[in-house]
Amino acid sequence: MSPSGPRAVVLVVDSGGIGAAPDHERFHDASDVDTLGNASRAAGSLALPTFERLGLGNIAKMAGVAPATAPLASVGRLRERSAGKDTITGHWEMMGIVIRNAFPTYPNGFPPEVVERFEKIAGSKVLGNRTASGTQIIEELGAEHMRSGRPILYTSADSVFQVAAHEEVVPIETLWDWCVRAREMLVAPDRVNRVIARPFIGVQGHFVRTANRRDYAVAPPSPSMLEILEDAGISTCGVGKIGDIFCCQGIAAGQRTADNDEGIARTIEWLDRDSSGFCFTNFNDFDSKYGHRRDADGYAKALIDLDRKLPRILDRLRTGDRLILTADHGCDPTASGTDHTREYSPLVDYRPGVPGAVLGDLDSFAQVGARVLATFGVSVPAEAIVV
Repeated sequence: MSPSGPRAVVLVVDSGGIGAAPDHERFHDASDVDTLGNASRAAGSLALPTFERLGLGNIAKMAGVAPATAPLASVGRLRERSAGKDTITGHWEMMGIVIRNAFPTYPNGFPPEVVERFEKIAGSKVLGNRTASGTQIIEELGAEHMRSGRPILYTSADSVFQVAAHEEVVPIETLWDWCVRAREMLVAPDRVNRVIARPFIGVQGHFVRTANRRDYAVAPPSPSMLEILEDAGISTCGVGKIGDIFCCQGIAAGQRTADNDEGIARTIEWLDRDSSGFCFTNFNDFDSKYGHRRDADGYAKALIDLDRKLPRILDRLRTGDRLILTADHGCDPTASGTDHTREYSPLVDYRPGVPGAVLGDLDSFAQVGARVLATFGVSVPAEAIVV
């Protein structure tokens, strides 16, 4: 154990599912969805020696990633209890919040009364108001948006209210303000789980979304496992969009990141401070840049890159520390459409000096938070929060 006490790190491969969940049909997904497996097979084979030693091949069927005879980590497949397959649902369940009553979705776009209220906020009519891929809709409507100044409103299969605007047309602070006010107006029965500001730059045919995205989530019910940690005097840090997902409840410190590389760098900086506590990091590129865009090659390359950089984190861990790798949902880059997929999530639970094991299938993503609490000797709640 380190002189200052143990440290726990959770790394979320955003969308890194490992096979169709038993209830995949309920979520309109095929039986062969398998984000990591299909990405590896689309690449022909993947060399992921770090993941292989940890034991990922013991729970995921990936081309090139063999089962380990003696995995360094305890590994298993996590079944989601919540009714959803999105970022909020997955991350909240990791911290002990189970969503039984799914947030509203809008497969036919938002109703007129919702659109009209937002148009009053923006001061103009909207473009779009339909389900769409974010990159596709800015290519379709970006030029008209630049001519008219009208914001692009869209959604997806998830419970999201997304507003896209060009940074040279709508100042980024204005877009953020619109989304803050939209968050305030979207109450039941239209209480979507996230309002997302989606700024972009460029010209027709070359529009690119920027790192100035902001997520405005509904506040989670209390107390999540993050708040339980904080109440126990354990310092907490959120890297990437973690702070947005939990509205900073139970997150004492943190930083948004532009990409996976920055997420790794910020996590390493946190470890190098040599202070006891919990670091919760999200690697969003897997989902936003490769999963939704159905870019299997990009997804595979991102896995290779993470595998190469993981030793920088593992080498900093000492006896008493814990590293958990997991995912919040799937987003199979070989599936039809552009939406998330309902899948098992991996649990890769590494503790230096503690032998690994193959745990099989485990109930609930809350296994993640429970193991973080155990690192600090904090009692796990007898029951999850169910909403």
